[in-house]
Amino acid sequence: MRYTDLSDAECAIAQALGVVGGWWTLLVVRDVAGGVRRFDELQAELGLSRKVLAERLAFLVEQGVLDKRPYRSRPPRYEYHLTTAGQGLVPVLVALQDWGSRFVLGDGSLTATGRPRSMETRRVRRLVGARIPSLMLAASSGKRRDPVAGTGWTIIYCYPGAYAARADYPSGWGEIPGARGCTLESVTYRDRLGDFASRGTRVVGVSTQRPEEQAAFAATERIGFPLLSDQDLQLAAALRLPTFRAAGADRLKRMTLLVRSDREIRGVLFPISDPARSVEDALALVDRELATRSSSSGRAG
Repeated sequence: MRYTDLSDAECAIAQALGVVGGWWTLLVVRDVAGGVRRFDELQAELGLSRKVLAERLAFLVEQGVLDKRPYRSRPPRYEYHLTTAGQGLVPVLVALQDWGSRFVLGDGSLTATGRPRSMETRRVRRLVGARIPSLMLAASSGKRRDPVAGTGWTIIYCYPGAYAARADYPSGWGEIPGARGCTLESVTYRDRLGDFASRGTRVVGVSTQRPEEQAAFAATERIGFPLLSDQDLQLAAALRLPTFRAAGADRLKRMTLLVRSDREIRGVLFPISDPARSVEDALALVDRELATRSSSSGRAG
């Protein structure tokens, strides 16, 4: 019996479970949000039989969660994209991941960082080699921008939250392990921006704050590089980035990604215990990749 057949027709939870309550449904949505959109790729990722996957995809299209778009006419082939309703499930995915990391895989404590040998840390470090799907995040200017540079390298540092005034911080912020240090981290990047530029590397900061909060902080601290808002959790869901919930909002845990222009992640810093030191560590990531590239070019010559 499907949940939507139950007599509790006025309960939104019961009715929602009729659509997303199946074992594989949210995993399909998870992978589509991460840029895995073609049937064979989804099957390889999930390990489902073709029959079961085809039925699940057809159901989600019927329910308006997925949109089926052709990308080849002969033979006909399709990609699956999240609809507006599907995008509405992204915070559900992030909340489930946060809950699982905290209460199933962790000890239940609230933290803005990770433990070096935790399963969460191992998962994040396996992002090396993954690609960031095409997405646009809101900038403090009000426009939307791609977090990845079209040429060269990009350092994307994710931070829990930075505010223009001390009074703007949520109550109890300083008591959350790993939450403090966002201003120090950002101004250190600001002061070392020339070192990154000399290496052909752009710096981008990402938090889940509203763009106007980021704009106020950038103006106060004279931040001269983009601060982008992942308030819709697009990047968090696409890469399954670690989050925590504080003051009624999902926050990104502190981490740093080194991304190549083809969107491939080439380095990860997580967990980060010293926000200021992490800027030097990010420069070391860039130097390592540049040295590797130079060495490879020398052998090829």
